[in-house]
Amino acid sequence: MDETEYRSAYQDINPTRCVYEKAINSRVCNCSQAKRFNLADREGVSCNSAQAQKLCVELMQVLREKARFVLQQVNVDEQLPHNAEIKIQNGGVKGLLRVLNNEALSEQDIFQVLATAISKYQTIEQLPYSVIMQEVAAYQGRRRRKKK
Repeated sequence: MDETEYRSAYQDINPTRCVYEKAINSRVCNCSQAKRFNLADREGVSCNSAQAQKLCVELMQVLREKARFVLQQVNVDEQLPHNAEIKIQNGGVKGLLRVLNNEALSEQDIFQVLATAISKYQTIEQLPYSVIMQEVAAYQGRRRRKKK
């Protein structure tokens, strides 16, 4: 299966793509609204809730914009490198947990963390992004293995 066929098949079987797919596939976070699937030799993640996906898309747009300085990117509207996306997604969840003072939340459930943050701060725009961006900046992905 070539890449074009893969992307076409992916869009056909996954119309509601999970915004946090890279974080979930990295096994750092999970979500109660996510459903994993396999296509060819790759894993994908779809969202089971239109409401959850809408909230996650909103948050991800704001996180990407706020992370421009941290990532040293002029434009974050395009496709970012994989490590930058992982940094935004995993660091963003860790930042939300930090501002919520880990209020009995499971780091594994992105939707629960986001819903709790919105109930505490009323809107996505009112979240304390200065604290969240500290976690995004500090997030370290997996290190590459040394070749033998």
